[in-house]
Amino acid sequence: MLDFIYYPVSFILWCWHKVFGLVFGESTAIAWILGIIFLTFTVRGIMFKPFVNQVRSMKKMQDFAPEMKKLQKKYANDKQRQAQEMQKLQKEHGVNPLGSCLPMLLQIPVFIGLNHVLRAFSIMPADGKPKTENYFFTQHDVESYVNAKLFGVNLGEAVYNGVGVVSGGNAANVGFHWSVLPVALPLMIIASIATHLTARHSVARQNAASATSQTAIMNKLTMYIFPLGVLVFGALFPLGLLFYWLANNGWTLMQQRLVYTKIDKEEAARKVEAAEKRATLGPKPGQKPTAPKVGQKPVQQKKNQPAQTGSQKKVTKAGSAHGFAQTTPAEAAAAKAAEAAAAKSDGATVAEATPVATNGQNGSSENGTGVPGLLKDSTRKSGRKRR
Repeated sequence: MLDFIYYPVSFILWCWHKVFGLVFGESTAIAWILGIIFLTFTVRGIMFKPFVNQVRSMKKMQDFAPEMKKLQKKYANDKQRQAQEMQKLQKEHGVNPLGSCLPMLLQIPVFIGLNHVLRAFSIMPADGKPKTENYFFTQHDVESYVNAKLFGVNLGEAVYNGVGVVSGGNAANVGFHWSVLPVALPLMIIASIATHLTARHSVARQNAASATSQTAIMNKLTMYIFPLGVLVFGALFPLGLLFYWLANNGWTLMQQRLVYTKIDKEEAARKVEAAEKRATLGPKPGQKPTAPKVGQKPVQQKKNQPAQTGSQKKVTKAGSAHGFAQTTPAEAAAAKAAEAAAAKSDGATVAEATPVATNGQNGSSENGTGVPGLLKDSTRKSGRKRR
């Protein structure tokens, strides 16, 4: 019924057994053990990308966990609306809840398939004839596996072999085999410890702010109950399947360290980049404001205050409180020249002097000089009275 699982698993195991059989011999236990281990590595290598996506998805879910809690409190009385809002929030953050479960779900068929294939080596046909095949394995391969022993124990044997009946056929030597315990018990203990370390390393990565009562329960199950289950129910696993469990947990622990380290470095690099960007855009401590760049829009001035340039001066009207009109340097020089000419000329009237233009304004008609207040000063210096 599950041949679509059994055939791919048996094919990968067959390939690796042939590779290591050329080095160590096909009937040796080390060739079969390495074949099982590298079968595990092959499957986990295929699932590496989904695992990375799983870690990133879990990290995102931990980041917006406070928002999830707010939604749960806000819509505590409306479960349907709560589920809709949570799905909307997950979609906005690009998180797929099923993505975090995909690697685990993919490992279950492989575990079931390998368990069946390894047990099928020792399941004899109902007619009592020798077993001639086991999926991709020929009769020679079946005999090779049966004769492969580790410290005098066959790889297909378990502390209790009765579970093999579930796979179909008549299992040989049903019951407890205590001779297998000295070899199986160390493997069961190591597999249990590896399961605990893997779960502990994963739990340590969780965000404390996103922890809930359900999360705490699951953490305890994965850290203590599952390893204890491996230690107890490992007696039902054949030795070959215990090696698969060890290889799987070893790969998971190594993969977690590598992926988590890479993600931590990426986050640290993003934080440094953001800090540098803020430091670049913001003014440095004690820095003076710089002049506006070319093409930059001028700052709007206040109303009733016209802009002034270096070549323009504010001009006041004649007769103002200042007494003299404010002129440019050229106009001042012309006024001094006119005053000197008036002082030298005897008998010449001031009215005959040439008028001087002042900033576009005509001179006063009373003095004829074009410079307000000039006649008064010139006549005072020359000692002459106006006629």
